[in-house]
Amino acid sequence: MRQPELQWRDGSVPVSTRFDDPYFSLAGGLEETRHVFLAGNDLPARFRDGFAVAELGFGTGLNFLTTLAAWKAAGSPGRLSFTSFEAYPMARDDMARALAAFPDLAPLEDALVSRWTGSGGRYEFDGMELTVIEGDARATLPGWTGRADAWFLDGFAPAKNPELWQPDLLAEVARHTVPGGTAATYTAAGFVRRGLENAGFAVTRCEGYGRKRHMTRAVMP
Repeated sequence: MRQPELQWRDGSVPVSTRFDDPYFSLAGGLEETRHVFLAGNDLPARFRDGFAVAELGFGTGLNFLTTLAAWKAAGSPGRLSFTSFEAYPMARDDMARALAAFPDLAPLEDALVSRWTGSGGRYEFDGMELTVIEGDARATLPGWTGRADAWFLDGFAPAKNPELWQPDLLAEVARHTVPGGTAATYTAAGFVRRGLENAGFAVTRCEGYGRKRHMTRAVMP
């Protein structure tokens, strides 16, 4: 098991020393997740029984918790699955320290941290199933048997973590997306948008969050 090497900014924002990039926006991680990944995928409006979210980069678990909160608030019937691919799972104490910055999610944070083993695996929550697949997504995603209704593409910045944004991996994302499915990411880098387009998505550049002027939204015809 490979754990990330971290530094802490302002005491609560984890920064990967491997990629020299923070795990969430310094301007507001929760608001960024809601803007980029929820709104970028037209959620919670699309929630239904059996809806499947997949993610590149589990990180602190913030995206999962934000989705869980939205799912519970929407009162959607049935179950939702959330599958995340993570090469460097965070230690439990580090996760708890990072998530403490988001008191609005406190009860859900406690539920995640208390279950978290610091590695991949399957975790049950109220109405939601979380599966974290440990390892390099370039090796693990091709063998995944699921398909997602919505993708959260949340690797570190393309300039610092280019392997998570390569055309071959984006093609695997497309292959594991249902017709009409979507993907969203905070980055509007040209080679990422072209990679998604070449993989078969219809790509739109949208208003970004905070200091980021633009983000990317993609739809699978």
